[in-house]
Amino acid sequence: MHRSYTRDDVIALAKEQDVRYLRLQFTDLLGVIKNVEVPISQLHKALDNKIMFDGSSIEGFVRIEESDMYLYPDLSTWLVFPWHGSEGRVARLICDIYMPDGTPFPGDPRGILKRNLELMKAMGFTAMNVGSEPEFFLFKLDEHGNPTTEVNDQGGYFDLAPVDLGENCRREIVLVLESMGFEIEASHHEVAPGQHEIDFKYTDALTAADHIMTFKLVVKTIARQFGLHATFMPKPLYGINGSGMHCHQSLYIGGDNAFYDERDELGLSEIARHYLAGLLTHAKGFTAIANPIINSYKRLVPGYEAPCYIAWSGKNRSPLVRVPASRGLATRLEVRSPDPSTNPYLVIALMLRAGLDGIEQKMGLGSPVNRNIYVMNEVERVRAGIHSLAANLREALDDLANDDVMREALGEHAYTHFYEAKMIEWDMFRTAVHPWEREQYLTLY
Repeated sequence: MHRSYTRDDVIALAKEQDVRYLRLQFTDLLGVIKNVEVPISQLHKALDNKIMFDGSSIEGFVRIEESDMYLYPDLSTWLVFPWHGSEGRVARLICDIYMPDGTPFPGDPRGILKRNLELMKAMGFTAMNVGSEPEFFLFKLDEHGNPTTEVNDQGGYFDLAPVDLGENCRREIVLVLESMGFEIEASHHEVAPGQHEIDFKYTDALTAADHIMTFKLVVKTIARQFGLHATFMPKPLYGINGSGMHCHQSLYIGGDNAFYDERDELGLSEIARHYLAGLLTHAKGFTAIANPIINSYKRLVPGYEAPCYIAWSGKNRSPLVRVPASRGLATRLEVRSPDPSTNPYLVIALMLRAGLDGIEQKMGLGSPVNRNIYVMNEVERVRAGIHSLAANLREALDDLANDDVMREALGEHAYTHFYEAKMIEWDMFRTAVHPWEREQYLTLY
């Protein structure tokens, strides 16, 4: 989807496509998309990196006394939205965040991913490829246009209309994504009623993270046009599967997949095995980023296909990391724990750094677990050396605090602000009185 555009290309495209407004887009620390919208008359100023915004108003950025920040557009991300109102067409450029002195802002999630990619290149790798599978739910709106928790179908895995009543909405999302340059590989109903998945082709890590943010925007926009609300909340309904965002990843050296070795029994290179060992070693450390909200841990429970045990396998889907069957250029590792509430720039950065640490330290990889871990009892899991991911956000934050490599991958600014924001979220949840408590205890005691 991203192409190499020059400054002159962007100016010409804006005129040719009759663009009236420009959104300078970025992502805050918690993974929420933000933008500064300017009339197209300000295009030259934007291309000169002169558009400023108040960083103190953005979650996880800076204090009010150091608030001035600048938007540096990445010209390769030029895109004209296929929808527009009466005011005219709108384009977007994804931006990196810079300080007034011209240095990159250390808390910019996109910049954090770039820093870790530079470390990867310094180790001799030329690219990290990522393919993601973000799932989402479609819910009906009430008469006031507010979201409900009423699903618009009772479909199941791979069901079709009329059972899958979200099919038309999902098809339109696919058409819009394709018009924006996405290469869609699959689109289907997921396991739970109202749950959907659209898979798009893997690409380099930075573009993949940009794609995920654009994908979320498109899904929510098109769903509204169909009178529906799309949510990437991990577990919106009790008793059914939650939404994941499995991340397939591999490292390349030139045109060769560094994870493939035809001489190996499983077709995995020593690099892939060390990388996988790094993922398992730091899994607890990156869980607070991969699963960043209170609700994430309602999904990470046994019995609903979400991985909550730290193990790997080439055969079954209950461990944290799976090795898909494809080999050659398609050899890859699938990390199954992230959910779609994660900040894609941060989670990709931390998974990469975990794998690189495994390579640097030449970490040994234990045996695969080819049994269904969900049916193993605790004694069996302990004997197999299988540990659990955090059971709640507070435990995950403690695990992050205790992992120096993951903290370094984030950088001190991002780590400190993320940790503080999430501890506030945890304390709000911990001290709130929830409906379940009143249902259980109000009349009993």
